[in-house]
Amino acid sequence: MEMWIPLISEYGFPIMITLYLLHRIEKKLDLLNESMQQMAINLKRPSFSEQGPAKPLKNNA
Repeated sequence: MEMWIPLISEYGFPIMITLYLLHRIEKKLDLLNESMQQMAINLKRPSFSEQGPAKPLKNNA
C-alpha cells in the first residue's frame, strides 16, 4: 500500500489532465461528426448547376 501513494501523487495529475482533455476532444469530435453528416445531406440535394443555366434577369428600367 505504501508503494501506491507516491505513484498516485506522481501520476494522478497527468491522468486527470489527460481525462479532461479527452473529454473536451470528444465533445468537439461529436460536433464535427454532426457537421459532416449535415454537409453530406446538403451535398445530396440538387444544386443550381444541375438545374441548367441561369436565365438572365429582365431589366425593368
